[in-house]
Amino acid sequence: MSLSELLPILIGWVIAISSPGPATLALTGTAMEGGRARGLAVALGIVTGSAVWALIAGMGLGAAMMSHAWAVDLLRYVGAGYLAWLAFRSARAALRPGDAVARSAGVETLRHAWARGALIHLTNPKAVLFWGAMFAVVIPADAPVWVLWQVGLACLATSTLTMSTMALAFSARPVAAAYLRLRRWFDGAFAVLFGLAALKVLTARLA
Repeated sequence: MSLSELLPILIGWVIAISSPGPATLALTGTAMEGGRARGLAVALGIVTGSAVWALIAGMGLGAAMMSHAWAVDLLRYVGAGYLAWLAFRSARAALRPGDAVARSAGVETLRHAWARGALIHLTNPKAVLFWGAMFAVVIPADAPVWVLWQVGLACLATSTLTMSTMALAFSARPVAAAYLRLRRWFDGAFAVLFGLAALKVLTARLA
């Protein structure tokens, strides 16, 4: 696939992954509160989860998984539960005084931040549908396997660049300072948005 054919795909990909959702909420919140390193760890976790779903979709296993309603429902419930827990955490942080949050900001390790980013993506059943649809629309049925790898790796590289840029931008000193001033309002907003995301995952129609 030539660069002229690949570039529009990657532009659309950037728009899609940058749109507001659980992953971007977790990334921006962590970058503002926890700093650059934790923000980048969450970003890499999100890309890791996306890579897993890309591999599953590329192997044709996504369609097989979606044909078993119990597997999809289980993943949906786990994902909604995890997002609800993140909403609870944000709500609890919003109710705590600022200095208490500052003392607890350094508790999460980089490994835990990475795992949190990966879990958000891995517990979203729509992610494998997104990859599967993208492969089906973009890649001709008679295309060689290397084209599948080319598109998949290009999208993952774009995801890494986009998510890392967001982590760096939201961890910048002026943004972090604004977050500290309005920390409880931000956490309250994150609680509402994570709660809405949990409800959306729980009630979404995947078929």
